[in-house]
Amino acid sequence: MGQSDLEVLIDMGFERPRAELAVKKSGGLQGALNWLEENQDKPLEELQSAAAAAAEDEEEGGPSIATLEGADAKSLLCKECGKRFRNKELASYHASKTDHTDFEESTEEIAPLTEEEKKARLEELRQKMLEKKANKALEEKEEAKRNEKIRQKSTKEVQDIKEELARKEQIKEAEKKRQEKLADIEAKKRIKDKIEADKQERKRKAEEAKAAREGRAVQAPAAPVAAASAPRPAVSHNEARLRLQLPSGNVVKTFPADTTLFEVAAQLEAENGQAVTSFSMNYPRKTFTSGVDFGQTLKEAGLVPSAVLIIK
Repeated sequence: MGQSDLEVLIDMGFERPRAELAVKKSGGLQGALNWLEENQDKPLEELQSAAAAAAEDEEEGGPSIATLEGADAKSLLCKECGKRFRNKELASYHASKTDHTDFEESTEEIAPLTEEEKKARLEELRQKMLEKKANKALEEKEEAKRNEKIRQKSTKEVQDIKEELARKEQIKEAEKKRQEKLADIEAKKRIKDKIEADKQERKRKAEEAKAAREGRAVQAPAAPVAAASAPRPAVSHNEARLRLQLPSGNVVKTFPADTTLFEVAAQLEAENGQAVTSFSMNYPRKTFTSGVDFGQTLKEAGLVPSAVLIIK
């Protein structure tokens, strides 16, 4: 036993409610194929609502012209273009697409499709469905690519922000360590001065006690004989004059002695746009590496009062 028109449409992949509507509207496989092709982009709910409304209008309406004349209407004819339609739905769809409004009922029946024509229409409809699915898959793929680009851009921006925050935090940490070292040096100096002052005070009291026991006056400390005999004060260098050999050329810069190598590298990077990974000296041969030695001040690194550094 052959398949019904509804079963053929379901086997082609159409959902049952849409296929049932197509068969009901057209009355045969040929009309169903036409109806499905013309309404393939419409939602099922919209088609069902339109069918229900049409059924109500049909119940409320009077007999058609062809019925009054004693003949059954087999089709609808568009008098503007001459096309025939099997039912009102197809004619209405044609009117919505072409703005044609002059239709009349006809007793001429639209010839049914031959088996070869049915197969050809089925194959054509299958191809259109496959093409539609392929286009949809392509659109989804392109949309996924766009979303991935947006995600990658967002990820890169977040990463750049994190790196910038980390760099600022590193500079802040280096400055904090430098301040702690300065505070430690000042504290040690104050302790040393206090110890020296206490020592001198004890010595003075011991001299006074000895003089009192011996019944003599305490002699005041002798003033320096001449300025020339005074000890020569140690030279304190507060700056470092650096000759920096960069890939783009040599530059000379002066920094405070308590500037860290990290701060020097950060300034060079800001000025030249090139990251600094190490400072090298030819004599004495020494290399200061990022992440290991950049926490040292120029004074601690022995670069005061002047030095020549090769930048890499």
